[in-house]
Amino acid sequence: MNLHRFMAIVRKEFIHIRRDKASMMIALAAPLLMLFLFGYAVKLEVERVDMAVFDQDHSAQSRALVQKLKHTDYFIDRYYAGSDREVIEMVDKGIVKVGLIIPPDFERLIKGGKEAQVQFLIDGSDATTARTALSSTMLLSSDFGRDIREEMLKKAGPLGIGAGGIRALPRVLYNPAMESIKFTIPGLIGLVIQNITIILTAFSLVRERERGTLEQLIITPIRPIELILGKLIPYILIGFFDFALVMILAMTVFRMEVRGSMLMLLLFSACFVICALAMGMIISTIAKTQLQAMQMALLLLLPSVLLSGFVFPREAMPKPIYLMGFVMPLTYYLQIIRGIVLKGVGVDALRQQTGLLLFFTFLLIFVAVMRFKKRLD
Repeated sequence: MNLHRFMAIVRKEFIHIRRDKASMMIALAAPLLMLFLFGYAVKLEVERVDMAVFDQDHSAQSRALVQKLKHTDYFIDRYYAGSDREVIEMVDKGIVKVGLIIPPDFERLIKGGKEAQVQFLIDGSDATTARTALSSTMLLSSDFGRDIREEMLKKAGPLGIGAGGIRALPRVLYNPAMESIKFTIPGLIGLVIQNITIILTAFSLVRERERGTLEQLIITPIRPIELILGKLIPYILIGFFDFALVMILAMTVFRMEVRGSMLMLLLFSACFVICALAMGMIISTIAKTQLQAMQMALLLLLPSVLLSGFVFPREAMPKPIYLMGFVMPLTYYLQIIRGIVLKGVGVDALRQQTGLLLFFTFLLIFVAVMRFKKRLD
């Protein structure tokens, strides 16, 4: 091997890498970004779960129970409801993961030496969060009842009437068996559709540029919006075909049952397909080569897996990481598809998620059109 020729090739490759500034930026920034996201977002322990409280007793003991739950790292009494139905609606909409219902005779039963019952409504659509919430509510309620008994016995003395206990009645909604597969399969559908559509369109304009056919499009009177939408239509059909394919497989192989409206699921899935294609098109307008397009696509796809709530509970993430998930359309689509498939809820319960998904869809299409310029630079 000729050392001179070998070193010339090495020097030439370093020159190419130095000139490809976009790839250099991705190569240097991606490891830091991934380490940062994985380090903070990948956290299986569930903490600070939002809880709705319907306190019908309004006594010192009922408030003490709520404080007992609140002063742990597991629950936040963020909402106070006025009825059982309001608690269930909050769980349906995904506003809270746990609902606590305290009966009107809670304190009277405890002081009378009888057992008081409280009910916990737990969102079972996310099996990981549900298991933690179930075990935590049972344990904390038992501890609270023991503390009350010990305190009352000390006050009453050996001849006094002892305090009653507390019995927690948990009710797991939507997924009583807390099967993880019922949570992951709808999420996988959204993730697969996003990944396929973004990667397909990310190469669209880049491929035209590398083959030289983009120059032919430039000399035509075609407008940017016509070019963008014209390129999106075939991929929309492909993306929707892929969605139908994975839905059929999920329902036949994995026995996924759609409890809500199939028509509504199809409509919002079509919206998400268009949204994901627009993201891929934006990448295609930025990247200069297919390698850059692939790198940018991966840089977008990996954080979306972590921050959207696909696997890891978003409630366990630090606040800045948690907020980053709100700028990802996959976050809203996962809430929509899991709400329809697992909970069987309608548009009223998903109004916020559907509105934001539509907003991001139109915004990304607008950005893609504005990004495209009929020039080669």
